[in-house]
Amino acid sequence: MYRARFRRGAMRVARPFRERPGTATFGLMGQLERGLAPDEKLLVNRHTHWKTLIGPVGIAILATAAAVALIYFTDFGGNIFKIVVGALWAVALVWFLVAPLIRWGTTSFAVTNRRVLYRTGIFNKSGIDIPIARINSVQFRQAFIDRFFGAGTLIIESASDEPLEFNDIPHVEKVHNLLYDELNDALTDDDDAK
Repeated sequence: MYRARFRRGAMRVARPFRERPGTATFGLMGQLERGLAPDEKLLVNRHTHWKTLIGPVGIAILATAAAVALIYFTDFGGNIFKIVVGALWAVALVWFLVAPLIRWGTTSFAVTNRRVLYRTGIFNKSGIDIPIARINSVQFRQAFIDRFFGAGTLIIESASDEPLEFNDIPHVEKVHNLLYDELNDALTDDDDAK
Protein backbone atom coordinates (compact mmCIF):
# COMPACT_ATOMS: atom_id res chain seq x y z
CA MET A 1 0.00 0.00 0.00
CA TYR A 2 2.99 2.30 0.19
CA ARG A 3 3.75 4.26 -2.93
CA ALA A 4 7.24 5.11 -3.98
CA ARG A 5 7.75 8.71 -4.98
CA PHE A 6 10.59 9.74 -7.21
CA ARG A 7 12.04 13.13 -6.64
CA ARG A 8 15.33 14.30 -8.19
CA GLY A 9 16.57 10.80 -8.73
CA ALA A 10 16.03 9.65 -5.13
CA MET A 11 13.35 7.19 -4.12
CA ARG A 12 11.29 7.95 -1.08
CA VAL A 13 8.52 5.87 0.46
CA ALA A 14 5.40 7.85 1.30
CA ARG A 15 2.91 7.03 4.00
CA PRO A 16 -0.30 5.47 2.72
CA PHE A 17 -2.90 7.82 1.35
CA ARG A 18 -6.48 6.84 0.63
CA GLU A 19 -6.28 3.37 2.04
CA ARG A 20 -9.94 2.94 1.15
CA PRO A 21 -12.14 4.89 -1.23
CA GLY A 22 -13.54 8.01 0.38
CA THR A 23 -10.97 8.24 3.17
CA ALA A 24 -8.20 10.73 3.63
CA THR A 25 -5.36 11.60 5.92
CA PHE A 26 -4.23 15.16 6.36
CA GLY A 27 -0.74 16.17 7.43
CA LEU A 28 -2.00 19.32 9.14
CA MET A 29 -3.04 17.41 12.23
CA GLY A 30 0.17 15.44 12.75
CA GLN A 31 -0.21 15.58 16.52
CA LEU A 32 -2.91 12.94 16.30
CA GLU A 33 -0.85 10.75 13.99
CA ARG A 34 2.03 10.64 16.50
CA GLY A 35 -0.28 9.25 19.21
CA LEU A 36 -1.26 6.12 17.30
CA ALA A 37 -0.12 2.60 18.09
CA PRO A 38 2.54 1.14 15.75
CA ASP A 39 0.10 -1.05 13.80
CA GLU A 40 -2.78 1.44 13.86
CA LYS A 41 -3.74 3.10 10.57
CA LEU A 42 -5.30 6.54 10.41
CA LEU A 43 -8.23 6.34 7.97
CA VAL A 44 -9.97 9.69 8.49
CA ASN A 45 -8.68 12.80 10.23
CA ARG A 46 -10.83 15.91 9.92
CA HIS A 47 -11.77 19.17 11.56
CA THR A 48 -15.42 19.92 12.04
CA HIS A 49 -16.99 21.37 8.90
CA TRP A 50 -16.06 24.92 7.92
CA LYS A 51 -19.76 25.90 7.98
CA THR A 52 -19.36 26.35 11.75
CA LEU A 53 -17.28 29.44 10.93
CA ILE A 54 -19.94 31.19 8.84
CA GLY A 55 -21.62 32.79 11.88
CA PRO A 56 -18.39 34.07 13.46
CA VAL A 57 -17.14 35.48 10.15
CA GLY A 58 -20.52 37.18 9.55
CA ILE A 59 -20.46 38.72 13.02
CA ALA A 60 -16.88 39.91 12.46
CA ILE A 61 -17.87 41.54 9.17
CA LEU A 62 -20.85 43.27 10.80
CA ALA A 63 -18.72 44.43 13.75
CA THR A 64 -16.11 45.80 11.36
CA ALA A 65 -18.74 47.61 9.29
CA ALA A 66 -20.30 49.09 12.45
CA ALA A 67 -16.90 50.21 13.77
CA VAL A 68 -15.97 51.81 10.45
CA ALA A 69 -19.35 53.56 10.26
CA LEU A 70 -19.04 54.88 13.81
CA ILE A 71 -15.46 56.05 13.38
CA TYR A 72 -15.68 57.66 9.95
CA PHE A 73 -19.25 58.82 9.64
CA THR A 74 -19.95 60.36 13.04
CA ASP A 75 -18.54 63.50 14.62
CA PHE A 76 -19.40 62.42 18.15
CA GLY A 77 -16.79 62.57 20.91
CA GLY A 78 -13.56 63.13 18.98
CA ASN A 79 -10.53 60.88 19.31
CA ILE A 80 -11.53 59.31 22.63
CA PHE A 81 -14.72 58.01 21.03
CA LYS A 82 -12.73 56.55 18.12
CA ILE A 83 -10.31 54.83 20.51
CA VAL A 84 -13.19 53.33 22.52
CA VAL A 85 -14.93 52.11 19.35
CA GLY A 86 -11.64 50.64 18.10
CA ALA A 87 -11.04 48.87 21.41
CA LEU A 88 -14.59 47.48 21.45
CA TRP A 89 -14.14 46.33 17.87
CA ALA A 90 -10.89 44.53 18.78
CA VAL A 91 -12.53 42.80 21.75
CA ALA A 92 -15.50 41.76 19.59
CA LEU A 93 -13.16 40.45 16.89
CA VAL A 94 -11.21 38.32 19.37
CA TRP A 95 -14.37 37.07 21.11
CA PHE A 96 -16.48 36.36 18.03
CA LEU A 97 -13.86 35.42 15.39
CA VAL A 98 -10.48 34.46 16.82
CA ALA A 99 -11.81 32.22 19.61
CA PRO A 100 -14.11 30.21 17.27
CA LEU A 101 -11.26 29.90 14.74
CA ILE A 102 -8.97 28.49 17.42
CA ARG A 103 -11.72 26.19 18.66
CA TRP A 104 -12.31 24.95 15.10
CA GLY A 105 -8.60 24.49 14.47
CA THR A 106 -8.03 22.47 17.61
CA THR A 107 -11.04 20.17 17.19
CA SER A 108 -10.46 16.98 15.26
CA PHE A 109 -12.43 13.84 14.54
CA ALA A 110 -10.51 10.76 13.46
CA VAL A 111 -11.17 7.13 12.62
CA THR A 112 -8.46 4.50 12.72
CA ASN A 113 -8.65 0.79 12.09
CA ARG A 114 -9.01 0.33 15.89
CA ARG A 115 -10.91 3.29 17.33
CA VAL A 116 -12.78 6.55 16.86
CA LEU A 117 -11.06 9.62 18.33
CA TYR A 118 -12.43 13.08 19.08
CA ARG A 119 -10.11 15.79 20.42
CA THR A 120 -10.80 19.42 21.25
CA GLY A 121 -9.13 22.25 23.12
CA ILE A 122 -5.85 24.10 23.24
CA PHE A 123 -5.40 25.02 26.91
CA ASN A 124 -8.01 22.69 28.44
CA LYS A 125 -7.89 19.61 26.26
CA SER A 126 -10.55 16.95 26.23
CA GLY A 127 -11.02 13.89 24.13
CA ILE A 128 -12.79 10.61 23.77
CA ASP A 129 -11.68 7.31 22.27
CA ILE A 130 -14.20 4.64 21.33
CA PRO A 131 -12.77 1.22 20.43
CA ILE A 132 -14.24 -0.13 17.20
CA ALA A 133 -15.02 -3.43 18.91
CA ARG A 134 -17.27 -1.68 21.47
CA ILE A 135 -19.47 0.08 18.90
CA ASN A 136 -23.00 -1.30 18.59
CA SER A 137 -24.44 0.98 15.93
CA VAL A 138 -23.45 3.87 13.72
CA GLN A 139 -25.98 6.38 12.39
CA PHE A 140 -25.82 9.71 10.64
CA ARG A 141 -28.27 12.57 10.38
CA GLN A 142 -28.30 15.38 7.84
CA ALA A 143 -30.70 18.31 7.80
CA PHE A 144 -31.31 20.09 4.50
CA ILE A 145 -28.69 22.74 5.22
CA ASP A 146 -26.21 20.02 6.21
CA ARG A 147 -26.79 18.24 2.90
CA PHE A 148 -26.23 21.51 1.08
CA PHE A 149 -22.83 21.91 2.79
CA GLY A 150 -21.93 18.21 2.76
CA ALA A 151 -21.82 17.80 6.54
CA GLY A 152 -23.90 16.11 9.19
CA THR A 153 -24.11 14.54 12.62
CA LEU A 154 -22.54 11.15 13.27
CA ILE A 155 -24.20 9.15 16.05
CA ILE A 156 -22.21 6.31 17.62
CA GLU A 157 -23.75 3.98 20.15
CA SER A 158 -21.23 1.96 22.14
CA ALA A 159 -21.76 -1.09 24.33
CA SER A 160 -22.49 0.63 27.64
CA ASP A 161 -22.88 4.35 27.03
CA GLU A 162 -25.57 6.64 25.73
CA PRO A 163 -25.20 7.45 22.02
CA LEU A 164 -22.53 10.05 21.29
CA GLU A 165 -23.30 12.70 18.71
CA PHE A 166 -20.50 14.32 16.73
CA ASN A 167 -21.87 17.42 15.01
CA ASP A 168 -20.70 19.01 11.76
CA ILE A 169 -18.62 16.11 10.45
CA PRO A 170 -17.61 16.73 6.81
CA HIS A 171 -18.73 14.04 4.34
CA VAL A 172 -20.62 12.31 7.14
CA GLU A 173 -22.12 9.64 4.90
CA LYS A 174 -18.69 8.53 3.69
CA VAL A 175 -17.38 8.51 7.26
CA HIS A 176 -20.45 6.50 8.32
CA ASN A 177 -19.82 3.94 5.57
CA LEU A 178 -16.13 3.69 6.43
CA LEU A 179 -16.89 3.22 10.11
CA TYR A 180 -19.50 0.61 9.31
CA ASP A 181 -16.96 -1.26 7.14
CA GLU A 182 -14.40 -1.13 9.95
CA LEU A 183 -17.00 -2.39 12.40
CA ASN A 184 -17.82 -5.31 10.10
CA ASP A 185 -14.11 -6.05 9.64
CA ALA A 186 -13.65 -6.10 13.42
CA LEU A 187 -16.62 -8.45 13.83
CA THR A 188 -15.30 -10.73 11.07
CA ASP A 189 -11.87 -10.81 12.73
CA ASP A 190 -13.48 -11.71 16.05
CA ASP A 191 -15.46 -14.53 14.39
CA ASP A 192 -12.32 -15.83 12.67
CA ALA A 193 -10.42 -15.82 15.97
CA LYS A 194 -13.03 -18.09 17.60
